[in-house]
Amino acid sequence: MTTMEKSADIQPLTAYAGETYDEMLTRLAEGSMHRSFSPYRDIDWDAPEFQVVENDRRWILPEIDPLGRHPWYKAQPEEKQIAIGMYRQANVAKVGLLFEQVLIRGFMDYLSKLPNNSAEFRYATHEVIEECNHTLMFQEAVNRIGANVPGFGPIMRKVAPFLGLAATPFPSIFFMGVLAGEEPIDHIQKSYLRSDADYHPIIKGVMRIHVAEEARHISFAHEFLRQHVPENGPIGKALLSIVYPITMRILCDVIVIPPREFFEEFDIPDSVRKDLFWDSEDSKKTLAGYFGDVRMLAEELGLMNPVSKLVWKVLKIDGRPSRFRSEPEREPIALAS
Repeated sequence: MTTMEKSADIQPLTAYAGETYDEMLTRLAEGSMHRSFSPYRDIDWDAPEFQVVENDRRWILPEIDPLGRHPWYKAQPEEKQIAIGMYRQANVAKVGLLFEQVLIRGFMDYLSKLPNNSAEFRYATHEVIEECNHTLMFQEAVNRIGANVPGFGPIMRKVAPFLGLAATPFPSIFFMGVLAGEEPIDHIQKSYLRSDADYHPIIKGVMRIHVAEEARHISFAHEFLRQHVPENGPIGKALLSIVYPITMRILCDVIVIPPREFFEEFDIPDSVRKDLFWDSEDSKKTLAGYFGDVRMLAEELGLMNPVSKLVWKVLKIDGRPSRFRSEPEREPIALAS
């Protein structure tokens, strides 16, 4: 079975009717055993079409990318468009790597406190193994592209090593953070894979594997919150209802917005940066669109109340909740003007 066939076989997972939390975790763990990927077995890095060569137009950002469809980018010489595309794709991979490392630190601390015979221990350890493979895959992509990218901005680079410490004392908040990073990345990568854009096979190969395995990881985070948020009681849930959208917005900006070094490297005007993140109507719609699934989860968990709804709105991430997991956007994205 090819990587494409296996990735197409892994869809968003939810608990079956009558299935217990432990039963679902066992099913997810078995999925990790039988539908897993290796970054060096399932991506043919040495294939001719995977080679990184000069003046390769496949690095020009497609219109599915907000920068790729921006008039400023389109007006640049082809050579500069390629250089920007290579840097941007490499930095996205580096951000993915650094975020996975935050998750791994938090998961390992959380797992060390679990009792014997815990179904969470078994599945989450499988997930950590997959996340480690993702870091290998992302770093290999960065190395092949050859751009010396930082990933996170300077503040997040200093803070990131400590974020995993929240996993044990505040597990619900930690897993909200997991979704805050995973959902935008998943949304962006699925948009790429659903498009017919001609982008470099390195990016396509990495995205296929990541999206396939993230289906399980996101499912676990959703089910974890369904299981554990109700344990916090009325006051705890009221506080979580406020923390939830704030966590989503802060980590989305960390994940999605390139560091200032990127804009300085290519003399990208501040006006373009503001258009992309999040001043234009196009970018505002894109931002809100990242969170349809987590708004749906908030409704299910009883975390949507008058105060929290106001917070979602102030943060510009309110909107219609998804009707089902990974519901694609039905309206075409307008071009920035």
